[in-house]
Amino acid sequence: MRYHGESSPSAPHLPPPPDADGRTLKRLLPYLFQYKWRVAAALLFMVGAKLANVSVPILLKHLVDAMSFKPSDPAQVLVVPAALLLGYGLLRLMTSAFTELRELVFAKATQGAARSIALETFEHLHALSLRFHLARQTGGMTRDIERGVRGIESLISYSLYSIVPTLIEVTLVLSILAIRFDAWFAWITLAALALYIYFTVRITEWRTQFRREANEFDSAAHTRAIDSLLNYETVKYFGNEAYEAKRYDDTLERLRLARLKAQTTLSVLNTGQQLIIAVALVGMLWRATQGVVEGRMTLGDLVMINAFMIQLYIPLNFLGVLYREIKQSLTDLDKMFTLMDREREVADQPGALPLQLGQAPALRFESVSFAYEPDRPILHDISFEIPAGKTVAVVGPSGSGKSTLARLMFRFYDVQQGRITINGQDIRQVTQASVRSALGIVPQDTVLFNDSVAYNIAYGRTGASQAEIEEAAKSARIHDFIVSTPKGYATSVGERGLKLSGGEKQRVAIARTLLKNPPILVFDEATSALDSANERAIQAELASAAQNKTTLVIAHRLSTVVDAHEILVMEAGRIIERGTQAQLLQQNGRYAQMWALQQNTEPETTPA
Repeated sequence: MRYHGESSPSAPHLPPPPDADGRTLKRLLPYLFQYKWRVAAALLFMVGAKLANVSVPILLKHLVDAMSFKPSDPAQVLVVPAALLLGYGLLRLMTSAFTELRELVFAKATQGAARSIALETFEHLHALSLRFHLARQTGGMTRDIERGVRGIESLISYSLYSIVPTLIEVTLVLSILAIRFDAWFAWITLAALALYIYFTVRITEWRTQFRREANEFDSAAHTRAIDSLLNYETVKYFGNEAYEAKRYDDTLERLRLARLKAQTTLSVLNTGQQLIIAVALVGMLWRATQGVVEGRMTLGDLVMINAFMIQLYIPLNFLGVLYREIKQSLTDLDKMFTLMDREREVADQPGALPLQLGQAPALRFESVSFAYEPDRPILHDISFEIPAGKTVAVVGPSGSGKSTLARLMFRFYDVQQGRITINGQDIRQVTQASVRSALGIVPQDTVLFNDSVAYNIAYGRTGASQAEIEEAAKSARIHDFIVSTPKGYATSVGERGLKLSGGEKQRVAIARTLLKNPPILVFDEATSALDSANERAIQAELASAAQNKTTLVIAHRLSTVVDAHEILVMEAGRIIERGTQAQLLQQNGRYAQMWALQQNTEPETTPA
């Protein structure tokens, strides 16, 4: 069930506002400015590469002109062309060398910026509330992050390595044509470039909607596939493989149609670009040919102009792709920055200090009311205390609000009314990290990392030694099972721990919490997946671990809470009874009814 009031993440993605690109670039620049000298060096190498590249047609002109006449000195026939050919080769080498140096110098800035933004996004997602993560669709969100990180590299690569160098080269070529020949050469080139850019931008803007639509269907398909595969067992239980395949295929079909539209419009773009280039090139060469016939220009000039045009239009051939990719990279970056801008529902107050603890802290709920959604209250004026070193149990039917108590203790949400205190300190006034370090939980639904058993147990205290991990496993009665497997503690538990049974996963969770050894323990149906023999044995271990610790036990099975110092009976978000096991049975109320019912279904269970 989702407790949230947010729109679904799978809702159609709206086009970004007009100023989104500028805002995205503005946010990206500070990450690059951390590498100022690398940016400056890359720009210098880029200018050097373009100067060398533009010099190649000029040298080619001189080479052609040198071969167009017979010099009086025969030695010049070999010396002049040889020198020009050597210079031609050197310029080509310099172009490549400067280009590679530019990429080498700037690679650290690109990768560094991508790493910083990815890490910041990752940390921010962990800082968001449980409400956000209950509403999210993991496949689509990870796809957005993946595309955002890739977008940083693409944006920097296309802009710094393609767009800016092309602008520099265009400026140099136009200057040479205007100065060396008549202005018509520059005007023809400039007009063609302007028309080319205008046509490319307009058509690309038009077809961006199809690319965006394709990306949305791509994310939807990815999300649907991930969700289905994560719920593999559920799909099998209900025999819905064909249904899942149909849902996935429907998304793939929409993706196919969107990509076909994108490809069709790309063909229109490429054809129009080639037409503009061909007309401009014919016009330039026709004018140059006239100049040669009239004696105003040499054959070398004709070759140089042709070489200039080829050099200039080759990168322009990719302008549509570059513009589209830059726009797409900015869109992808904007989506990732939007994730980073997501406001934290639960945040530390400015200047919050760590929680101050004693040996065994006292925990209090003081008139706590809470609702996941305004029109659906969950807790109503809940007040109780767990004295230092004592155990309080909470029982009641499903949906009564028991697990919500644990979520509020961990500050997955903040209470709307009342307060929760640890040693008299309101947990909203101290840092979240210090509160969570003081708490340990064995949840009812244990989810494990797709790693080894040892890793999952050690997650309770990441610096623990192997001996400490094994000791915790022994206390949780899972050590013998682990060592009986071929890989022992290196055994992989699979995605979400699916290679283990429910009881084995729960014992790993118990071992993990025992290893953490926090002063406050929360057992949320901690033994619900265990058989009776293991349950009794682990109950003894848990009781031992809870000695001198402040403990909250959430349970359905009343036999597991009979030794609690106080038992709270919850129903519909309210505490309707409280007392010890004996007192509650004597009251002959709701608890006594529940006890009698469970005694009938579990005749072997007797009160301790």
